[in-house]
Order: sequence, then C-alpha cells, then structure tokens
Amino acid sequence: MNHAQTPLPAEALGYLDALYNLARWLARDPVEAEDLVQETYLRAIRAAHQFQPGTNLRAWLFQILRNTFFTLYKRKGREPEAMDPEILDGMSGWDGPTGVGERMAGPPDGTAGLDLTAALTRLPEEYRSVVLLADLEDFSMGEIARIMDCPVGTVKSRLFRARAILKELLRDYVG
Repeated sequence: MNHAQTPLPAEALGYLDALYNLARWLARDPVEAEDLVQETYLRAIRAAHQFQPGTNLRAWLFQILRNTFFTLYKRKGREPEAMDPEILDGMSGWDGPTGVGERMAGPPDGTAGLDLTAALTRLPEEYRSVVLLADLEDFSMGEIARIMDCPVGTVKSRLFRARAILKELLRDYVG
C-alpha cells in the first residue's frame, strides 16, 4: 500500500504532543526528545502497512517510541539511567534509586509541581513510564503492557510500587 494513500500519517500527528511529553521524560533532553519523536514518526510511516486498522494507533505509536528510545541508547553505546526493573521487581523493601527515605527538599509552598517532576525523575524508567502512561496518558493496563512489552501483572506491580515511591518522596505534600 502506498504510504500517501493511508490515513495513518495524518491521524498519527494528533498524538505529537503526548509522544513528545513521554520522549522528554525518557531522553531528559529537549533536542534528543525531538529527535526521538521524529524517528518514531519515521518508523511508524515506514511500518504503516503493519498497523492493523481498528486497533489502538496511540498505543502502537507509544510502543514504537519506547522501542526507538532503547534502540537509540544501545546504538550510542550507553544505557538509560535507570535500574533494571526486573531486579527491582524481585527485590522486597527496595527504597528507591537514591533512598526513598530521604525527603524532597523544600516546604509545601506551591512548589509541589517542581518536586513532582524531581520525584518522577528519580524513578527508574520502567516505573516512570508506567506512571506517565497510566496517570497522564490514561492508557489501560492492557495497553501499557503492550507498549512496554510485558505482562499486565508486571504493569500493575510497577504502577503500585511507583505510586508508593512517589507518595513517599512527596509525603510533605500528601495528607
């Protein structure tokens, strides 16, 4: 099928902002995030013939974005700054990348948004992505499992742990 004849590219552009938001969290750099989104769209257009009409285009694009992110990191010879989620999932009593017991600096004076950003940044990528996909992008557990290429139970476990870690990191702001 000719890519110009498929509605995929036009419809896919509707998700540009949401994809860029996740790319910013993954790449932690605006320029790299723009490159990541551009590469995501390029790969999606090239693979448009593989997209099944009637399935979730948004979830498919997010899956391409995450896969592209990890491919680009491997190509650059570096790994994302995150602990291995499979190791974390197997650990009991894990207390975060730098110690969840440490409180975030700053009084509850309206800077909670900045502290939320800092807290999310402290999460391993697999945990941060689950929170962002579930709570910001409103994907279902099944959709997140497809995007992240893991079982639904793993998604639920990571989301539970990520929220618990965030609650601890932000305990000055939660009642």
